[in-house]
Amino acid sequence: MALEVRPVASKRELNTFIKLPWRLYRNEPNWVPPLLFERKRFFDRDRNPFFQHATAEYFLAWRDGRPVGRISAHIDKHFNDFQHHEWGMFGFFECEQDPEAAEALLGEAERWLRERGRDRMVGPMDFTTNDECGVLVDGYDLLPTILTNWQHPYYPGLIEGAGLTKAMDLYMWNLEVSDRSRVHEAIWQVAKEVETKHGITVRSMRKKDMEAEIGRFLEVYNAAWERNWGFVPLTEEEVRHYAKDLKPILDENWAFVAEKDGEIVGAALTLPDYNQVLGHLNGRLLPFGWVKALWYRRKISRVRVFALGVKREWQHTGIAAKFYELHFDSAARTPQTGGEMGWILETNKSMNRAMEGMGGRIVRTYRVYEKVL
Repeated sequence: MALEVRPVASKRELNTFIKLPWRLYRNEPNWVPPLLFERKRFFDRDRNPFFQHATAEYFLAWRDGRPVGRISAHIDKHFNDFQHHEWGMFGFFECEQDPEAAEALLGEAERWLRERGRDRMVGPMDFTTNDECGVLVDGYDLLPTILTNWQHPYYPGLIEGAGLTKAMDLYMWNLEVSDRSRVHEAIWQVAKEVETKHGITVRSMRKKDMEAEIGRFLEVYNAAWERNWGFVPLTEEEVRHYAKDLKPILDENWAFVAEKDGEIVGAALTLPDYNQVLGHLNGRLLPFGWVKALWYRRKISRVRVFALGVKREWQHTGIAAKFYELHFDSAARTPQTGGEMGWILETNKSMNRAMEGMGGRIVRTYRVYEKVL
C-alpha cells in the first residue's frame, strides 16, 4: 500500500492527528490518555500563546486512507533568540511499528525546517522543554506521572533508523519522602539555617491568589533555568495560560515560595499525580467523567515535582534543602508519600548528586534526538 505524508489541512484531519494515539496505544495499560478538550486547545493556534512567537506544521502519514503516524515541525523564534541558535524542532511523534512511515514523517519535518533556514532538527519537543519532551528509552514498566509521556519501546529504533542521534538524556528520579533516615544529615542542618542565618522565609503558595503565585514561581523558573540546555523562558501570556491550567490541580500542601525582604528568591511547585485520575477517564470529563475524577482524586498516592528552583545568587543559602524538608512534612499529613522529580539533564551533575544524597533513584529516562541539517 502506498504511503503518503501530508500536512493537516482541515479540522477533521486535526482531530485525526489528536486522536491517533488512542488507536496506537489501545492495548497498552501504561499509556494515560490526555483530556481531549485540553489537547484541542493546546494545538489551536489562536488559543495557545506559544504561537505568538512560533510557527508550526502538523503532518499525518497515511496508508490507503488510514493514518499510521504523525509529527509536528516547528520553529520557536523566542527560543532561537534566547539561545542564539537556528534550530528547528519536531514533536508529537507517534507511529506504528513501520520504519518506512517513521522515516517519511521525520524526513518531511526535516524538509520543512531546512526550507526555513534551520541548521539543526531537535526533538521531540511538544512544543518546548517547558512541555513534555523526549522519547522514553528506559522505564517502560512504570505508569508515567503527570506531564510526562509513555511511548512504545520501538520508538527509539524508528528515530535512530531515520538518521537521528542522541542530543541529551533526561532523568526522572523517584524520591520517597517518608523515611528521613535515608537523607544525609547535612541536608537537615542546612535547612535549619535558611531563616536563622540568611533571613529567608519559606511559605506555602496561596491558591486564592493563584495567578500572582504562579507568576512568582515562574519568575524564579525563568531565572534559575536560564543557562540550561534547551531552555526557553516563558512569556507573560504563557505564564497566565499556565496559571489557568494549573489552578485546578494545585495543592497548597505541595507548593512553596521562598522570600527575602519581599523578593521572591526560590520556588517549588509539586503536583499531585493526576495521571492516576486521567487513566480512568479515557480523555473525557463528560458526561460522567467528572464523577470519576472526583472519586479517584481522593486516591492519588504520588506526586510529581514540576520544578524546584532558586535564583542563582541565592543558591548557596540552603533554600533547596528547606524545600526538601517541607516535602517530608507534607508527606506526613497527606496521602502522598513519594513521587518523581521533574526531569534533570544528564549533564546537571550537582542536581543528580543531590538526588542521590536524598536517597533517590533514576526510574525513567527520556532521550532528545538531533540531526544536523
